[in-house]
Amino acid sequence: MCGSPLFARYDIAGVREDIAAEEFPTNVNSMWRYSQLLPVRSPSCVVSLGEGWTPLLLSRRLGKHLGLKMLRIKDEAQNPTTSFKDRGLCAAISKHYELGAKAFALPSAGNAAVSTSAYAAAAGLKSYIFMPADTPLGFFSQCVLFGAVTHRVEGNISDAGAEMRKQNGDWTDLSTTKEPYRVEGKKTLGFEIAEQMGWSVPDAIICPTGGGTAIIGIWKAFEEMEAVGLIGKERPKMFAAQSGGCAPIVRAIEKEMETVETWVNGETSALGLRVPSPFAGKLILKAIRESGGGAVAVAEQDIQPTRRMASKLEGLDICPEAAVGICGLSNLVDAGRIDYDEEVVLLNTGSGARYTGGA
Repeated sequence: MCGSPLFARYDIAGVREDIAAEEFPTNVNSMWRYSQLLPVRSPSCVVSLGEGWTPLLLSRRLGKHLGLKMLRIKDEAQNPTTSFKDRGLCAAISKHYELGAKAFALPSAGNAAVSTSAYAAAAGLKSYIFMPADTPLGFFSQCVLFGAVTHRVEGNISDAGAEMRKQNGDWTDLSTTKEPYRVEGKKTLGFEIAEQMGWSVPDAIICPTGGGTAIIGIWKAFEEMEAVGLIGKERPKMFAAQSGGCAPIVRAIEKEMETVETWVNGETSALGLRVPSPFAGKLILKAIRESGGGAVAVAEQDIQPTRRMASKLEGLDICPEAAVGICGLSNLVDAGRIDYDEEVVLLNTGSGARYTGGA
């Protein structure tokens, strides 16, 4: 093992020819409309529940509230298991299924666990889930419903991952950026944003960031779109948003560090962002710096009020992680790092419904 994430690569010249022949993108209303730039070669191995091609919604009221002329929300709550995790897990499970995998395992703070359980069930394969014990019951119950063998582990997601590795089962490890294919599914966010904007890019994208698959994948998508001739050299500024209770990426950016140090005793109500030591930290920092973007931390006590405010303004099911993104965007506007006239895309990474209730 090289100790760093691996990336899938494609026949760029062949895809460029498909575009010239008007064979790309397809008219499929899922992320598989970009199948030429996804890793699964056999269509029969695609385990799809209709993931992707979620709406890019014009946000007039929230945008005005934040002081922006043009804010769009990419609403990932409309995926099959109600989060953007479906993109990555669908691609990963489909590809590993094609390669002969029989079972999957991963540590998760919630949404990735539900997504893995659902897609493994759809493929007729086993799944093993390791969750922090304080994960809300709704996530745990959903995994059990899909037939996953589900373990609750004391501690955070790093502790859950350590317990999974200790058990050393006969499974394929789907941990964030520990295999190449979750990034491939997540990058379709970048494809869709560009296509839904008429094959152009926004000025900035706000990514609530835990393990960082979205920010890495979207950055990879823009590189591939330029290579096949769908866009030019223009790029959005990529901003990672984190809670001040667990902000290892923000600290690394602010201190101009080359690596991301572990955040000790990280806590946040935005469970998907409680990742104290992201494995792909160097790649997250690289994407942020190459884009001219940045990283912003928000006060933990502001997350839930912001979530309620944004949901009331937009009529959307805003999850806590997206509320972190909204708080972060507000801070960036106030600091003059994003201007009124800039076009901004914010990721609503999933539904907030399962966050209610006790552990």
